[in-house]
Amino acid sequence: MSGTSKQAARAAIRLAISESRDEENRLKREFKQEGIKTAAVDFGGEYLHSAGKVVERAIVAAKREDIIKETHADEGAIAGAAREALSQIMAKALGFNVGGKIGIARINDHISVAVFFGIGLVHLDEVAIGLGHRAVP
Repeated sequence: MSGTSKQAARAAIRLAISESRDEENRLKREFKQEGIKTAAVDFGGEYLHSAGKVVERAIVAAKREDIIKETHADEGAIAGAAREALSQIMAKALGFNVGGKIGIARINDHISVAVFFGIGLVHLDEVAIGLGHRAVP
């Protein structure tokens, strides 16, 4: 199967917006049958203080699910894609608490990281999605 960056992005987004652990696991099984390696991890906290933790959690999840090897290039690809995704929502999230899910997908040399967050202050919630992509051999 020849994978594309669009396929990886679509899978990462679908995982990030999954509403339950059951749905997440079902999607992971479906993607595995399509040759797409995936991972997802929940996250929450104040945006500015926790952006580094989001990147760290993405790397750990990608290693745990065998999406990447423990190499500088693979870890850097996940970190770069996660930072790109976070930067896309920074204007909305800066100074607020965020909570949501990180979705990661790899097909061949295409890696995508999607973040889907609720951004809130008391009961006034906003939502945002960010997406980053990297290519690794």
